[in-house]
Amino acid sequence: MDLNEKSQENIEYMIEQMKLKLRMASAAAMQASAFSKDQYEDIRDLYDMVMSKNTLSISEVEALVSELGRLRGN
Repeated sequence: MDLNEKSQENIEYMIEQMKLKLRMASAAAMQASAFSKDQYEDIRDLYDMVMSKNTLSISEVEALVSELGRLRGN
């Protein structure tokens, strides 16, 4: 998968992978369709950061979920 291409399919992939990595209890609330291609770079930055870490602290998870919520709200 070429994540350099700004597509809704790539957004969906990145959101799904982050939900799996974060083991989000409310993963159903984080629908990839709620994000637009205009937010692609921000989502990619979050995705790269999440995937680069072996583990995430509770505060990191909370910050990431908050940021995803902010992006979803825009």
